[in-house]
Amino acid sequence: MIFYITAVQVWHVIVFPIVGLIVGLILGFFLARYFFKKYLEKNPPVNEQQIRVMMQQMGRTPSERQVRQVMASMNQHKSEPAKKEKKKKEKKVKEEKPKKGK
Repeated sequence: MIFYITAVQVWHVIVFPIVGLIVGLILGFFLARYFFKKYLEKNPPVNEQQIRVMMQQMGRTPSERQVRQVMASMNQHKSEPAKKEKKKKEKKVKEEKPKKGK
């Protein structure tokens, strides 16, 4: 039995895989970015031991206070964008609530 391929079928065979590949790459990129950000929030890349090692490599003997100060600084800078986003969301919610008039 011989199968004849029409022009429409050839068009489908060429275009749909290309479009599917492009859409898959875009979705894959955003999903990977989302999960990677969540992973880094839960498991930060730098801990106290690594800070001690870095300071020792720079020729400094770190005290516990210095190490905690660096960690606090890093945590503060990490959470600033999240705080700004939270404030924006709260502001939107307040604006959306209708004010009760008398």
